[in-house]
Amino acid sequence: MPELNTLVSCNITLLRQGAEALASGQGVLYRPDPATRRPSSIGAHFRHVLDHYFAFFHGLEEGRIDYDRRDRDPDIETDLHTARAAAERIEAALRALPAATIQAPILVNVAVATEAHGETLWEPSTVQRELAFLLSHTVHHYALISLHARRHGVELGEDFGVAPSTLEYRAHPLAVAPHD
Repeated sequence: MPELNTLVSCNITLLRQGAEALASGQGVLYRPDPATRRPSSIGAHFRHVLDHYFAFFHGLEEGRIDYDRRDRDPDIETDLHTARAAAERIEAALRALPAATIQAPILVNVAVATEAHGETLWEPSTVQRELAFLLSHTVHHYALISLHARRHGVELGEDFGVAPSTLEYRAHPLAVAPHD
């Protein structure tokens, strides 16, 4: 089997980490809020993360990625088993990405106005750059998931939702030079 691209591998690791962390909460984190009866904000964040991956893959098929065009599947948001199955589908799709595709150029939707009918620009990017974006976006939402989990008395681990650069700094604080 060919070696996976580093960004692909990191995205897979992060998706697994999320699915395993949420499962470690034994479904508690995916239950609706008893006070409001609304879906868990944790489920909403995880669904949002997965939506971005699905938008990425739809965009690869179309030659342009629109992260604002998301499915927002309520089953992924409210059912842990459905969310884990979706994460596994994304992992399989990441593993199947051809090496040539990773280097390919692609267009990305950039919304430039806050009004409902703002102008949309299609800016050039690369699949590799978008994989880096997905990694950063996922870490950001995992940090929010971690905060919500703590509110429910569930600890997802001290590294969950922490940026790779922060983990590197924690491991080797003297090796990372500050910016001028």
